[in-house]
Amino acid sequence: MGKKLKIAGITIAAAAAAGAAVAWVIRDQVTRHRRDLFSPHALQRLAALSHMSRGAATVGDVLLLRDFIAWESRPLLRKRATALLERMEKEVEADERGAPRVG
Repeated sequence: MGKKLKIAGITIAAAAAAGAAVAWVIRDQVTRHRRDLFSPHALQRLAALSHMSRGAATVGDVLLLRDFIAWESRPLLRKRATALLERMEKEVEADERGAPRVG
């Protein structure tokens, strides 16, 4: 019985370590993509917008996109960000009302 308990403990510890590593990588990616939203390189800004479109909308994302749209000089990126902002605003509004998500 002791050997099985030891194996179970090691397995749980390894799973917890892997989970912590995955959480750290995800947080790092989110931070990097938010920073890249205001990059001097248009392709990095486009990639950051694409990354933002994959996740669940938050009020912080809505505010960030509003700032980005005011800052962005390229019409194509502004248009993409505006479409994303409209979708995110609907999602946040639906979440606040407790309604099912749109889209």
